[in-house]
Order: sequence, then structure tokens, then C-alpha cells
Amino acid sequence: MAIASSNISAQKLFTLEDLNFGGKNYKEMTPKRLHTTWYGNQLTTYDAEHFYSIDKTSGERSAIDDPRTKRTTLEDGTQQLEWNEQSRTWAYLKDHNLYVKCGDAEPVQVSRDGSREIVYGQSVHRNEFGITKGTFFSPDGKKLAFYRMDQSMVTDYPQVNTFERSATYEPDKYPMAGMTSHKVTVGIVDVTTGKTVYLDLGDTTDRYFTNIAWSPDGTTLYLIEVNRDQTDSSLDAYCAASGKKTATLYREHNDRYTEPLHPITFLPWDSKRFIYWSQKDGYQHLYLMNTEGIIERQLTQGNWVVRALAGFCEANHSIIYVSNEIHPLQMNIFSLNLDNGKKKRLDNGKGVHNASLSADGKWVVDTWSEPDVPRVTAVTNTITGKTTELLRSDDPWAGYAQPSFEMGSLKADDGVTDLYWRMVKPADFDPAKKYPVVIYVYGGPHAHNVEASWHWYSRSWETYMAQKGYITFILDNRGSENRGLAFEQVTFRHLGQVEMRDQMAGVEYLKSLPYIDADRIGVHGWSFGGYMTISLMTNYPDTFKVGVAGGPVIDWKWYEVMYGERYMDTPQTNPEGYEQTSLLNKAKDLKGNLLIITGMNDNTVVPQHCLMFLDRCAEEGTYPLFFAYPGQQHNMYGHKSVHLHEMITRYFEDYLK
Repeated sequence: MAIASSNISAQKLFTLEDLNFGGKNYKEMTPKRLHTTWYGNQLTTYDAEHFYSIDKTSGERSAIDDPRTKRTTLEDGTQQLEWNEQSRTWAYLKDHNLYVKCGDAEPVQVSRDGSREIVYGQSVHRNEFGITKGTFFSPDGKKLAFYRMDQSMVTDYPQVNTFERSATYEPDKYPMAGMTSHKVTVGIVDVTTGKTVYLDLGDTTDRYFTNIAWSPDGTTLYLIEVNRDQTDSSLDAYCAASGKKTATLYREHNDRYTEPLHPITFLPWDSKRFIYWSQKDGYQHLYLMNTEGIIERQLTQGNWVVRALAGFCEANHSIIYVSNEIHPLQMNIFSLNLDNGKKKRLDNGKGVHNASLSADGKWVVDTWSEPDVPRVTAVTNTITGKTTELLRSDDPWAGYAQPSFEMGSLKADDGVTDLYWRMVKPADFDPAKKYPVVIYVYGGPHAHNVEASWHWYSRSWETYMAQKGYITFILDNRGSENRGLAFEQVTFRHLGQVEMRDQMAGVEYLKSLPYIDADRIGVHGWSFGGYMTISLMTNYPDTFKVGVAGGPVIDWKWYEVMYGERYMDTPQTNPEGYEQTSLLNKAKDLKGNLLIITGMNDNTVVPQHCLMFLDRCAEEGTYPLFFAYPGQQHNMYGHKSVHLHEMITRYFEDYLK
């Protein structure tokens, strides 16, 4: 199957300044966006000069005072963490220490031993397990739960700042797979008195604490604990006043890994019941659980996943959620009545939708796109289903020679599983010609590259390559996200192997097309995609003529604890898997032209990966090229990204075309 949209009659050509997010014209070339924020049930937006309230039934705007001006002003030299409107309190950092400031009262210093090694109020466990922050206000804002991370025992990775006259040592704490990890505790502070209690967690060595949530009355703190092997998780309750554990409500086990990503969410109309997320039936679904730890019923079910829980409509006892139940490539918004089980869709049934709910749940801001629809924002009444469109973006690429964007599916290497692909062809595509093809790949967990959004989720660089006469091909192999546990866990303990076989199924499909030049196949990816790029170049050296690998993992024993051990176990318990997946062992098999690129201060995939691969290539007599961006981390930001993508393009132009 192939679904295409194209405009080959336009004349203007793109530049990377138009297409790349670091480009000078990029903002003008992206679909218009309406930035909306709910303040309770008031829907607001803003422009460069004013804030506006939006009438939810008519879409009309009225100028209002900026709600943010009512927030307490903090002194210079602070790092804002979180604002709570109920108690008018800031949580912030100063000189590594945590403070809270309630209204006009004097700030309360919560910690005094903060440092690079003792970290307060910030994301822990390297942002795994759904953790994105480190402070959590109680519903009334009078208490603040916070993380304290002791990473003094974690090995330093020796990053260097080369922008000083004499380069300076600026190390990162980086716990590698199988090595000593940090220790995390959780504190609770009364924002008015400053009294602090720490949860009675005991020895926190090799234990992960995530998904922090409060009871509606603020007396109980809930969290999910995961063991270091990540096979077991438990939902635990702690007394907020004493820090003592009061109950373990629920446990889950998976022989490969369990991965809780979402905190519990209490029903607004019932303080004894909450929503619990679980993949225990093989797909990410929602369950109704009570404070006794009993699962009362499974709320969503099927061979699809819930992508987001937008919230609740208390008026009719409904939950509003986003899922891919219509199609694996879509995200659609649904309302589910918990009293009678009736479900209704709240959008048009197409595309990829994101939902933002009013405080009472009666209104949802729906922002979406479809393969041929750049972006639309509307507000919908969740009870009546009536929708008011607020913004429909014109095509910002109108007048340009646009490529065609196609989507299709093929069978995975197992011959059974459907995999989805995207293909981008030049605007003047001629099926009688032979085209070079670049396979763009990521392939790892918690990511996907194909969905039913604008241009099938195409990266703008693919358009640049199409303009230069290339076809680009992108396939979501097994191991990627949103298709269920079996789809993802098939890669367990041997990352990259199943993924490569699926990508090669894509190559065989490409070779079956009369307009693909099988002698001119290239591959490019970043991070896990960089790992996949070098894996494909060295495992299938006669297939891939050119590759560009950015920020690549080379050997999983140099990757971080939480992610690495979840998917590979430790080097000590899975030596065969680490040996099989190490690209050091494949350096001798490199035949094609390979460019490796990294940020010289990458703190995600540390430069050791690239450097040791280059060393092994020197020993083996193979010859990749290498480029490093000084001062840059895992991704190139700002205008450096334009330079990066021009460099990638030139390499393919030099060696593939």
C-alpha cells in the first residue's frame, strides 16, 4: 500500500536555512501553531505583546493581564523548578540547594549539603522510568516532595572544556552498565514551616524510585519502586507526616523487564480509587484500582496502547485518553464513562492528535495534523462533542517544489509482523530512472519514525535529500515503540540484531522496486540510529556503500545503567550478548565509506564510544572519517545543526551519488 501527496508544479527550492530547526528561515517554514494554556477552566493564548482569553464556544479572543505576573519574583542566581498556584509557592535551587518561597514570606532553605555530588529537586535515574522532574507539590500546595540523589560514589566521566585558554576538567557523573549507581531518597517539606521528613526507605542501593503521586488529601505519598534488574516493581504508600511505609498496594513481575512510566491518578470524585497504568496484558492499558490495592477492572483493552491520559470530566465521570486503537500510526482522543463503560471518540478519527484538558474536564484543546494537513487546533466539549476550530495552518511549503511522501507496510524478518515505512521521493520523480536511496534509521526503544501526522512524520532533511535527487526510506523495526511488549522485548539481551534483520527486510523490498539503484544504498542515523548505521555497514558490508553515524553507541558496556541494563542486563550476567552486539568486533568488516560524527562533550553517548571504535579501525586497517563538534553534547543545537546536516548531505553527495 502506498498513500502519496505531492506538488511537482512548484518552482522554488528549499535550503537548509528553510528546513533545519537551526536555520534562519525555519520558523517561517513550519505550520503555524497556537500556543494555548489552561488556567483552571480559562483557555488562554498569547502573542509578542498580549495575553488573551479564548471563548471556548466562539473562539473569540479578549485581552487579559498576563497570569504569570502574579507569581512571586525570585532573586537572581536561582534556578526555578516549579510554581504552585494553590499555595503561591516557588520551589527553586540556589548554589545546588533546594529552597521554597511561599508568597511574600522569606525563603525557606530545605537543604544545606547540595553540590555536584548531592543533587536536590532534579530528575534522577537519568530521566528513565518516565521521570522528567524532581519536585512534586501536594494537591493543596502546602507540601513538596522532592528527590535527593547522592552520586558521590558514581565514576566521573572526564569531560573537558576546550574553550578556556587552558582546557579545564568538567567531569560528568556517568554510571555505566554493571557499575556502581547513585542512591536516591525522597523528602517531604512543609512549605510554610520548613519542617522536612524523609521517607523511611532503608538502604537505597540498587533501587529505583519513580512515579511519585499524592493522595487527594495530601496525607499519603505514593511511588513505584523498581529493583535494579528491573524485573519487579511495587506500588507503595508512605505516610507524609512520618515517612513510614503504610502499604504495598500492588506488585508486578516480568522475566525480561517491567517499566512503569506513569504515576497513579486519583479520580476527582472518589478519593479511594485511581487509575493505574500497566503492560501486564502485553499492551499499555489503564486499570481502575482502589487504595486497598485491588484492581477493580481493566478500563482499556486490546492490541493497542494508551498513549496519554489527558484527565477527567467529573460532571459525567469520564476519563479522557489518547490511544492508537484506530490504527498503530494514529493518536486519537476518546472519552470513557466509568459508570456505564460507554466510549466515544472526540476527534475526527484521523491523524495524530494531542489533548489538553480544562480543570473540570468539560473542554479539550485538540491539536492535530494528518499526512496532508499541516496543523489544526480546536476546542471540543467533551460532553456534547461540539468542536470550535481555533486555527488551521496553511501549508508553509506552498510554492516550493515539494517531494512526495508515501507510507506503506511490509512483513518483518519473522514473516508475520507488520512494519510500517515512509518513503520520500523527488518532486520530479521518474519511475523509469534509477535513484540512490538513503535509509534513515533509529530503531531503538521508546521512539518511532513513521506516523500519520503531516508528511507521515518526515524529517525535513529528507526533503532536502529528495531535492538533491535521492529517495529516503524509513522503517520502524521491531524494538521500536507503541506496538506492545512482544514487539519491543524481542530485542532483549541482544540489541541491534533483530532490528538489523528487519531493516534488511526493508532493503529487500527496496531492491524489488525498479527505480531503486541497488548499488547505491546508504544509511544514516543518530544515537541508537548511529549504532544501527555502523551495525548495518559492518554486518552487511556489500549492501551499504555509504553511511553517516551520529553519536553512535559502539559497545553497550559504556552506556548508562538504567537503559543499558533494562535491555541488555549487565556485562557480568550477559557477556555473550555484550560480545555479540559490540561494534569493536566489527571494525575489521568495514568496507564502505563511513563518516562518524559526535558532540565532543556528549554526556549521553560519551565520546569514548567513537574513540575506541576509531582505535580498533586503526588496528584493523579500516578507514572511517570522523568529525567532532567542540562543546556540543548529544545533539547539535542552534545553527550548528545546519552545518551538521550540510556535512551529512555532502558526504552522501561525494560518495553515494
